[in-house]
Amino acid sequence: MDEALPRQTEPAPQKGTVTQRAIEQIKAMIGEGRLEPGARLPTERELAVQLGISRSSMREAIRALTVLGVLEARHGSGIYVTQLEAGDLLETFGVVADLSRGPQLVELLEVRRILESTATALAAARITPGELAEVEKHLAAMHATDDPEEILSHDLAFHRAIVAAAGNDTMAAILEGLSSRTFRARVWRGYQEEGAFARTRREHAAIHRALVAHDPEAARAAAAAHVGEVEEWLRTQLRQ
Repeated sequence: MDEALPRQTEPAPQKGTVTQRAIEQIKAMIGEGRLEPGARLPTERELAVQLGISRSSMREAIRALTVLGVLEARHGSGIYVTQLEAGDLLETFGVVADLSRGPQLVELLEVRRILESTATALAAARITPGELAEVEKHLAAMHATDDPEEILSHDLAFHRAIVAAAGNDTMAAILEGLSSRTFRARVWRGYQEEGAFARTRREHAAIHRALVAHDPEAARAAAAAHVGEVEEWLRTQLRQ
């Protein structure tokens, strides 16, 4: 008589899979309005029972969503849904930009060129006199110094002021994540070595002229050319 074949059982679900399902279910509760921004979550035990998973998997899901900025733990009070501001949710994106190197950094610059040129075009149509004065303040400060650290600081502020004038908080948050101070410092020091400050000052001035003229297409082209020059500089560095 043939030996009985071993009984086959369904493989137990991977813990990561269960945790991921819990993450998706909590996100769905938020997306469907069952949990509003600022709302307190049910207890870990209640959520585990409600979603039909173990408390350990629920704990991991809550921890992961806290790291992502979707949830926040308040000592002695519980776990809450954050206000879901784009800047908070995209904080980890900035870490990626800071740590990227080589070809991956070129790709991030390509994304920045597309978004920053769009943001600058929107700013040209929407910028107020007060916002334009802020841009001009940082442009003048960049022209008044050859110190790379000071130029870097005002370069960041110049572009932030323009993106803020575009009036799109989500786009501003993404661009903030792409604007790695570490990488910009490398660029400015490289420009200093190459004697290229004059060129980049001309690029900033072209962006400013387009904003003053409230010309979205000229602003788009000037911003794209400016970031494109940084892209080309990086490619040159990578070929060396």
